Amino acid sequence: MTLPEFRKCLILITIGLVVCETACTETKQGRTPPEIRPAPPEPEASRNLNPFDQDSSQYTTFEGKAATDLRQHTTPSEGSDFDPDIDPSGKKLVYASTRHSPNSHLYIKSITGATITQITDGPVNDTQPEFGPDGKRIAFASDRAGNWDIWLVDANGRNPTQITYSPMPELHPSWSPDGKRLTYCRINTREDRGELWIAELEKPGLKRLIGEGLFPAWSPSGDKIAYQRARIWSSRWFSIWTLDIKGDEVLFPTEVASSPNTALISPAWSHDGTQLAFSFVESRERNNAGPTTEGTVAATQTTVHSDIGIVEADGHGLQRITNHMGESYAPVWSKDGRIYFSLRTTDSETIWSTKPLQPIKIDPPSTKTTTNRRAASVIEVSDEE
Repeated sequence: MTLPEFRKCLILITIGLVVCETACTETKQGRTPPEIRPAPPEPEASRNLNPFDQDSSQYTTFEGKAATDLRQHTTPSEGSDFDPDIDPSGKKLVYASTRHSPNSHLYIKSITGATITQITDGPVNDTQPEFGPDGKRIAFASDRAGNWDIWLVDANGRNPTQITYSPMPELHPSWSPDGKRLTYCRINTREDRGELWIAELEKPGLKRLIGEGLFPAWSPSGDKIAYQRARIWSSRWFSIWTLDIKGDEVLFPTEVASSPNTALISPAWSHDGTQLAFSFVESRERNNAGPTTEGTVAATQTTVHSDIGIVEADGHGLQRITNHMGESYAPVWSKDGRIYFSLRTTDSETIWSTKPLQPIKIDPPSTKTTTNRRAASVIEVSDEE
């Protein structure tokens, strides 16, 4: 599978349109990919989205005026720049890019500078980098061993180390604040679901399954993991959830933010742990009428649109902070409170940042779902899993 196909697959997964294993593999065995079902048409009344599914006159809706000082950090190229992360000092940006190759490699640059340094290479794809707490190592996802696995590499590009070995795709690593563990997601292609796992870096053979979901992010305090989860089984509408981490116990899955009309995906914690940024994605249908020999018919085209949103960690103050005619993904916070993300347009995909304003404090009706859960079991993972 090529990188563009894989990235498209991830986007489709996040809005629940298809399952990765069957929809994104080429038809090597003569199988026909399953039908992609379009999302419901966009409501005609307004593009403002009500996060609490109530009368919009009573509660705060997504507003595209909640941020300021938009900045572009990478320049357009023949390829794409995506999956940004900021080092703990707030001075360096790491990201994945195809600007010099059909394959995705990792690059580092100064936030304020123009020069870029390539730290991975080869006929492989490296993506979703995240700096460790000390800024000296980077966790990332790569297919360099034949499958998508979690890897580590020094920030100077030396000492690549494989952490996971499952034949199923493993993606989106996130560090614990003490730098001793990684959480990541596995796409379980046998059961058509996303799984959340924790790997002990000092004991590589020990990995714990902690729940179902995708794109986990460890909180700065170390006691929570944010992730995306389908609101209804097999639903395309994802919402943002958190898990409490107490030693070996995993407790209280809690829905923090949701919308009846969009998929909320890829949560990222602010440095003080009080807010979450995320992408909200909607698929839209557009009817293009065209003349034919038998008259005029309507041709339906489905497109994907996404923006960046923020929400308080307690579920209050849900707002949209971008309003672009494109696709904004993979938000991440810097220590100065800026949010970095990739912006894809018809011409390019580059890295941008913006500074969110203070969100409005509101008290909507409670939509949180809380469930006690036993401690996750410790599972010894072998290469033949």
